[in-house]
Amino acid sequence: MLDWLKNISKEHPEFWKNYLAKFDKKSNRYVVLCTETTGFNPKKDVILSFGAIAVVNDNIIIGDTFEVAIPQYRYIHDNGIAHDYLLDTDQPKLAEPAALEQFVNYLGNATIVGHRVHLYVEMINEVLEKLACGRLKNEALDLEIMYKKLHDINDKNFSLEELSHLFKIANPDRISSSDDAYTMALLFLKLKSRLGLK
Repeated sequence: MLDWLKNISKEHPEFWKNYLAKFDKKSNRYVVLCTETTGFNPKKDVILSFGAIAVVNDNIIIGDTFEVAIPQYRYIHDNGIAHDYLLDTDQPKLAEPAALEQFVNYLGNATIVGHRVHLYVEMINEVLEKLACGRLKNEALDLEIMYKKLHDINDKNFSLEELSHLFKIANPDRISSSDDAYTMALLFLKLKSRLGLK
């Protein structure tokens, strides 16, 4: 029996069962993802916002986006962290469980793309495990790794700002994670083309 079928039979939330059922075929959709977090430790830090945009057939699909803020009031209060822009933002605001459910529904079986994307995936997986779900099944492509592969570089790291500059992509003042997701989508298309990826 296929692994995803075994997973569906377990006691998972309905949205997770629906998500797992989508992996019987490969998608041509990429979801370029940016998350705002309180830090880089998946065990201790939390997600504050999602910004995502889809790429299909080498086109950025402006109407296929996902954006949500997760006001982590207790975390902010307990740690003295000020994230007023998240509390005042025009982005839709949802509690963490609802935000993750909506994100998983949006993501489907797309390939996830991002800058240091594996950190995002680990942060998401930590929350999903708390919700009695499994781990994301999606393939993931990392923009920094793609750039290093293109130029055969192993001894240097590149920020999103550096990569944007190298490819002459305007990187305006950052307002939200969605702004970074759009910049990443432009960068992804350039790297995808130069690497000859389908």
